[in-house]
Amino acid sequence: MTAAFKVGDQAKITKTFTVEDVNRYASLSEDFNPIHINKEAAEASIFGAQVVHGMLVASLISGLLGNQLPGSGSIYLGQDLAFKAPLYIGDEVTAIVEVIDIREDKPIAKLRTYVVNRKGMVLVDGTAIVKYA
Repeated sequence: MTAAFKVGDQAKITKTFTVEDVNRYASLSEDFNPIHINKEAAEASIFGAQVVHGMLVASLISGLLGNQLPGSGSIYLGQDLAFKAPLYIGDEVTAIVEVIDIREDKPIAKLRTYVVNRKGMVLVDGTAIVKYA
C-alpha cells in the first residue's frame, strides 16, 4: 500500500489552553491535582503557577494524527511520551507530528510527536505508531 505522505512530512497545530480548558479536562479525566486547578496551591508548588495537564497538552497530537497527518481513518496503535517541561495556563504551544518511517509491508507509519512553546522549548516529546487509511 502506498501512503499519500512521505518521510519528513509534518503537520502542526497551535493552541493556548485556558483555565476553562483545564477545569473541563480535570472534570473529564477525574484528575483534580491542585497544581492544575487551584491557583494558590499551584503558586506554592515547584511550578509557581497553574500548569496544564500533560495529557491535555499531548491530546493535540491525537488531533493532528486523526485530522491532518496521516488524517481521517487513522488508528492509533501506540504512543510513547516524555514530559520535559510544564505548560502554564495561557501560554501558547505548537504540537508537531513528523513522519519518520513508513512500513512497506503494511499501512503503518511511525511519527515523531512533540509539543513546543513559543521559545521552541520541547515540553512533550515522543513517537506514535499509527495505521493509516
